[in-house]
Amino acid sequence: MQKDHRPYYLKRLSHKFERWYAHHFLAPQCEYFGNNLVFMKPWGVEIYGPSVSIGDYTTLIATMDRRIRLTSWMANEKSGKINIGSHCLVCPGTRIQSATAIHVGNDCMMAQNVIITDADWHDIYDRSASIGNTEEVVIGNNVWIGDSAMICKGVHIGENAIIGAGSVVVKDIPANAIAAGNPATVLKYLDLEKPIRSRSQWMSDPKKLNEYFDTVERIMREKNSLFGWIRSILFPRKGD
Repeated sequence: MQKDHRPYYLKRLSHKFERWYAHHFLAPQCEYFGNNLVFMKPWGVEIYGPSVSIGDYTTLIATMDRRIRLTSWMANEKSGKINIGSHCLVCPGTRIQSATAIHVGNDCMMAQNVIITDADWHDIYDRSASIGNTEEVVIGNNVWIGDSAMICKGVHIGENAIIGAGSVVVKDIPANAIAAGNPATVLKYLDLEKPIRSRSQWMSDPKKLNEYFDTVERIMREKNSLFGWIRSILFPRKGD
């Protein structure tokens, strides 16, 4: 399908249903459920355990084949904690698993299939013992984590850092660094003479931004119809 054939009013109803679903099924599972969160396919978001917080204006995008999983474990006298900051972006397939604490700062972006974990999940010598070694993970503000990257236990990542796709981060990454590889190493640093624009700056006027997106939706869907949408599902043709 190349195009969403739903008419404007159906897309609006879909957004309202997604908001209702998120508040009805996901909010009760969170220690803090932020204001003005945006969910795309919230039924693809799974939250397990206590002490999961999602900050204001954060966007979570799930698909049925790439679910978002936020898991805080309670076992062996350990209790996990996940804190995702405000204005973050969490893409499909992201998994965050905590047995101690994982703190994600404001304005962070996590691409598809990112894994963040603060534990080994089994003891090195006694493989029947759960959790194993565990150490807090801290990710600073405005960090961008690339597709399929893994952030391992005990890692601290400084603000504005970029982690390349497929990287395995086992040691601290300083602020403003661009790091990649397995294990990830610093390749270079951002040019601090150039301005860095964060998601919170982009979203500084939520009402204006929502009006803009609403106008775009109306223009894109002005020729869509209920009949055309049903036809595209039952009798798809080239160009749909």
